Amino acid sequence: MTEVSFAKSFLTALDSRPVKLSPDHVEDPKSYPARSAYILPKMPKTMSKRTPHAVAPGQERSLTVLVKSLRNPPLDIKLTSQTPNTSILDIKTSVSNDSGIPVDKMKILHKKKPIPDSKVLKDLAGEDDTSIEFSVMVMGGAAAIKNTPAHTEVAQGPSGGEVLETKEFWDDLKGFLLQRIRDEKTAGELADTFQAAWKARS
Repeated sequence: MTEVSFAKSFLTALDSRPVKLSPDHVEDPKSYPARSAYILPKMPKTMSKRTPHAVAPGQERSLTVLVKSLRNPPLDIKLTSQTPNTSILDIKTSVSNDSGIPVDKMKILHKKKPIPDSKVLKDLAGEDDTSIEFSVMVMGGAAAIKNTPAHTEVAQGPSGGEVLETKEFWDDLKGFLLQRIRDEKTAGELADTFQAAWKARS
């Protein structure tokens, strides 16, 4: 019981002491000593900014693939939700299903350079990219597309020597040469040479 008696007497002594600070105590700010500005030290390693499209742990990011061609035939195909391991051959197959162009007639280009079928999207896209754009070169132009008017309506237009008198034929020839040579000046000169040779022959 000695410990209990000591604890009671100690608490009684504490209660009898005056409280140093009242509950509504406010110190005069003028009495504060002047302090200099404190600058936090630099972090040894900068924190990486969290991008708005950051992928949650355990979740694989997806890419949007844009496939375009301004030449004959014109294409503008958008493939969404493609995984980084999607190969260029898979992209060709998807484009073929949408457009009817045979896979072996297509060449996929990225930044004007041909890409082999074995490449995958993560080899070409950056870590923070959400989309990637390709251009497609169609070997044979519009004639490479299955079930197009080039096949079904061939009898309705001019044929034989009449075709060679049309401007469209020589424009198509120039477009084909441009796809193969990839030099507009050389392709134009070559198309003009073919046309001049044909006219000289007849």
